[in-house]
Amino acid sequence: MSSDRAPRPAPAQSDATAEAARPAGRARLSRGLVLRTAVALADRSGIDAVSMRRLAQELGVVPMALYKHVANKEELFDGMVDVVIGEIAPPCEDSGWKQAVRRRVLSARQTLLRHPWAPQVIESRTAPSPAVLDHMNSLIGTFRAGGLSADLTHHAMHALGSRMWGFTQEVFPTAPPPADPELREIVFRDLAVRYPHIVEIATAGAHDPGSVVGSTCDDQFEFEFALDLLLDGVDRLHQRSWSSAQARDRDG
Repeated sequence: MSSDRAPRPAPAQSDATAEAARPAGRARLSRGLVLRTAVALADRSGIDAVSMRRLAQELGVVPMALYKHVANKEELFDGMVDVVIGEIAPPCEDSGWKQAVRRRVLSARQTLLRHPWAPQVIESRTAPSPAVLDHMNSLIGTFRAGGLSADLTHHAMHALGSRMWGFTQEVFPTAPPPADPELREIVFRDLAVRYPHIVEIATAGAHDPGSVVGSTCDDQFEFEFALDLLLDGVDRLHQRSWSSAQARDRDG
């Protein structure tokens, strides 16, 4: 016997039922899995590809499932930064402060080279997470354990700036030269006439086609050169028992 009544809607799927329906072999959704998947997605497709919808597709869940683990996209980015910082090598206890800081900073650089999107996201954060603070606190502790004053360490950390995370920002990144040899020669000839000193130093450096500061710069060498220059300068000030108060009195 037929009925004119509309079919009764199926009951909402419980969390237990949803878990039972999960395909075999798929890991249980967790904050850690969400963050690691987001990092892998950014590594593969760039940070602009990371959205809650795209991440849900990667994990095979509905977007709302993600909000149990990250409140919004900003919290997702915070967590992604924490994952990256967690890959930086721990402090080296068996060397002097300068070598320990150098190793830590270069480890941070190697970490960020694996995650080229990370500098942009690190700079966009408005408040430090515990992982960020732990890294900074550890670097400060290395300076202080080496005998540097709190005053000098304060200024050394300012001088390090983004180098503590393994990257620096060039003020004016240089576009790559034309691929055509004849056109490239014309461009360099014109530049040499108008900006002779810029061309002189640009053509004096080591060659690195992937450089962010021009095709004649070796990014890794430039990074280490600046880092060593900075740490050597801090060391000299430390040996002189430098203080900012004395420097201000002298300069004033």
